[in-house]
Amino acid sequence: MSTVLPDVAEEVLKDIRKAYQETSQIPDELLLVLKFVFGSSALYALDLVDHRAVTCVTSPSGRKVFQVVGSSGRLYTCYSSCHYCPCPSFTFSVLRRNNSLLCKHILAVYLCRAMGLCRDVTVTDQQMSAILCGRAEEEM
Repeated sequence: MSTVLPDVAEEVLKDIRKAYQETSQIPDELLLVLKFVFGSSALYALDLVDHRAVTCVTSPSGRKVFQVVGSSGRLYTCYSSCHYCPCPSFTFSVLRRNNSLLCKHILAVYLCRAMGLCRDVTVTDQQMSAILCGRAEEEM
């Protein structure tokens, strides 16, 4: 998994992937590490994972985005490749204050990818273009 996360965060996600593949659970000690590394975003992200709120949207041209239904019901189109989410928390906590590595939506994407729990949807290139331009936030 190639991301823009610090090495320690990458290692936590690798450990989660391995543990989940072996036992279909995340051990308590890894949950504590997750909370330590990602702060309060960890619990909220796990809740999104539990609610199967992450969808991987791909198009025939190879473009890929993740759509996450937030706890408020709002749909966020997240870009893990460039580490971006349009939510207010990302803007405030990650970009402005620089006190979080990421928001709960992007962490939920990383966790779902690590655990193999993303819902996969394929759209046409035209639909992907609309999603990328923000004209069509289609619920998948």
